Amino acid sequence: MLPVSDGWPATPGRVNHYFFYQTYFKDFMNRLIVLTAALLVAMNTFAQKRIVSLNGAVTEIVVALGFEKNIVGVDVTSTYPASMQQVAKVGHNRNISAEPVLALNPDLILGTDNFLQPAVIEQFKTVGVKTQIFKQEFSIEGTKKLITEVAAALLVPAKGVALVKQLEKEQAALKIKPTGKKVLFIYARGAGTMLVAGAGTPTEKMITLAGAQNAANSFNDFKPLTPEALVTANPDIILMFDDGLKSMGGVDGLLKVQGVQQTTAGKEKKVVVMDGALLTGFGPRVISAVKELAGKLNS
Repeated sequence: MLPVSDGWPATPGRVNHYFFYQTYFKDFMNRLIVLTAALLVAMNTFAQKRIVSLNGAVTEIVVALGFEKNIVGVDVTSTYPASMQQVAKVGHNRNISAEPVLALNPDLILGTDNFLQPAVIEQFKTVGVKTQIFKQEFSIEGTKKLITEVAAALLVPAKGVALVKQLEKEQAALKIKPTGKKVLFIYARGAGTMLVAGAGTPTEKMITLAGAQNAANSFNDFKPLTPEALVTANPDIILMFDDGLKSMGGVDGLLKVQGVQQTTAGKEKKVVVMDGALLTGFGPRVISAVKELAGKLNS
């Protein structure tokens, strides 16, 4: 009888050791490797059980990925979902300081580079808290990228893929007809604080996605509102955050601002309001925001 590869004769009562290794032991090791990897992912996810989010869009993504209960602190722009009203607030993301964030004993801090100060980010890292800072791009593709990156930071890339696919499905169903309407976004906190959104702002991006055009495109970012700027822009529609218009005393209060009644929008009392987090967040609800704005602009 010929010997087998392990050196033992293949008798009916003897097990082929090589075959045993190939069939059973190797399979066992593969299963052990998979199980170990799964346990490591679970341990890492569990280690990030206390999350502080310093951006409204990031907060929405974290919730959509299934980590709502892990959020222990947010910035004041994180207003959605409603449960975030019960979470500790650490300030506005434009002027966050490290102390209130670190006081929450977070395992993971998430934010975007367009608002947080580099010195504050460095403080987070210096004390050893895992910190992920993302670059936010105000576009639908930018939202997809942000979802993917947040999901990776939370070690749930598959959930990120699913959320992006849902967004793409909504995007494919979106039907927007371009119009020639000029829209002027005014940021207001009472009559004493009124700014106009120029080119490159999130509101301009949203106005364009909704099929209209920004009435103030001769400058970048935001500028103080002046009667001359209003007359020059002469918008067909004035767009505001709902709480911004409320701070003005409603439409009647807005019409008292010098220059407003000289515009087409003022003469026709055409003022559109939206929730600020929805309008400018560019989070998972971005397609809903475009649809809502387009509907209001064309009503």
